[in-house]
Amino acid sequence: MVEINPPMPEVAPQETIVEMIRVRAQEHPEKEALVCGDTRLTWGAFDTRVNRVANALIARGIGRGDNVAVLSPNSIPYAELFIGITRAGACITPLSTMASPEALEKMMADCGARALFLAEQYRDLAAPFVDRLDCLKVAIDFAAPGFEDYETMLAGAETTDPMVEIDMSDPVNLIYSSGTTGTPKGILHNHWMRAAQMDRVEANGYADEARTLLSTPLYSNTTIVAFLPTLVGGSTVVLMPKFDAREYLKLAEREKITHTMLVPVQYKRIMDVPEFDSFDLSLMRMKCSTSAPLRADVKADVLARFPGKLVEYYGLTEGGGVTVLIADETPHKLHTVGQPAPNCEIRLIDEAGKEVAKGQVGEICGRSPTMMAGYFGREDLTSDYIWRDAAGNAYFRSGDMGSFDEDGFLVLSDRKKDMIISGGLNIYANDLELVLLADPDVVDAAAIGVPSDAWGETPLGLVVVRAGTSRSADDIRDAANAKLGKSQRLSGVEIRDELPRSSIGKILKRELRVPYWEKQPA
Repeated sequence: MVEINPPMPEVAPQETIVEMIRVRAQEHPEKEALVCGDTRLTWGAFDTRVNRVANALIARGIGRGDNVAVLSPNSIPYAELFIGITRAGACITPLSTMASPEALEKMMADCGARALFLAEQYRDLAAPFVDRLDCLKVAIDFAAPGFEDYETMLAGAETTDPMVEIDMSDPVNLIYSSGTTGTPKGILHNHWMRAAQMDRVEANGYADEARTLLSTPLYSNTTIVAFLPTLVGGSTVVLMPKFDAREYLKLAEREKITHTMLVPVQYKRIMDVPEFDSFDLSLMRMKCSTSAPLRADVKADVLARFPGKLVEYYGLTEGGGVTVLIADETPHKLHTVGQPAPNCEIRLIDEAGKEVAKGQVGEICGRSPTMMAGYFGREDLTSDYIWRDAAGNAYFRSGDMGSFDEDGFLVLSDRKKDMIISGGLNIYANDLELVLLADPDVVDAAAIGVPSDAWGETPLGLVVVRAGTSRSADDIRDAANAKLGKSQRLSGVEIRDELPRSSIGKILKRELRVPYWEKQPA
């Protein structure tokens, strides 16, 4: 077992999120807990259905130490499953709806899921592999041979709380990268980490009759870090199954939303709605942003026209280093991602693993009470992800480069790892390059992120083709996209005579990116 030992927060959590949410349900059973579309669920009804989910799983031999997968859009059943699976003592594995069928099958095999809960909307995505799965299969909102029906399963389950004993070291969720090729990388969070994150419940007002609008998917940590605090605060979660900027504004006004979590591309689309200023958003108290850097000009626009505080978080799904920018309090620092969060330490290191001098750029490494337990079943990857200081303390390496300004605010620079962040979703360049290189007419390939008004950043393929081929760039792009997940698809392919490489043969990605980014606003 790789030793991580996250530092203790000032006030150590004493209860798991399962216990915290259980208490909230008992305190105000008539209060609204969940809203999605035309469906509304009180805390009392939510608690009963969560108990039924937990008891149904336990009756089928699923509990502590088991992984349970969900492939679904945001919905009331998804929220029930998230909490019900954890109440049974099991670990929820929320699958990315943007991954390819090949990647999803690998995720299911890697985690050894004991069950899959599948929604009608993603039946086609699961169709290539679902018949090969040797596990319980439950249809959330459709009927099919080989599947149990979700509502029938719940109707036959006990309504009493199973009161499963859960340890802080037990896993609570397993989040996979959405790669297409190779072995998926599962990020394992335990109950200690999630409980430690609940220090933001009071600080961010989630316990003060909050109404939190979530339009990013529940398989994303971006959503989970607002979903769980709202429930632990005993407040109301409003789920949006599919994001649309104008519909988001209508919903925020109608549901009297006070809190929200959005990714940068969503902020840009919302602010670009022509009639934005006609919506009554006066009850909005806190807006959060994460997953990718929010451009300074967009932050300024949000501060000028969108009511409530704007808080940007920089961090990783793995946890570790976290910075916080309270944009409305530091409008002169909008080009940064803020200062280290409480109880969080950030160090910047060079390629040799030595700390860089103050003001210099280095790889961002972080340590905090909220650190993953490790990559599921991959101690080798977990070990590679860690940098240790002289005292042997573990810091997670981000792969991102940055520097601290004279006031201790973190300024991000070029990313060390070849991550493309499109619409708030992580895309691994290596996955795209392997697909391109599998084309018999491609002899060299690189994938980079280029600016996109719609997505913030979008993947572009740069290829060298074999002599004599008559294939067009569009044809190569289409062939690659047919093998990629929806979120990974290349916006374009360009044919080059050669790709720039270093003296040791590495493709110079930064050199490739410069022409596309050099004229972008700060």
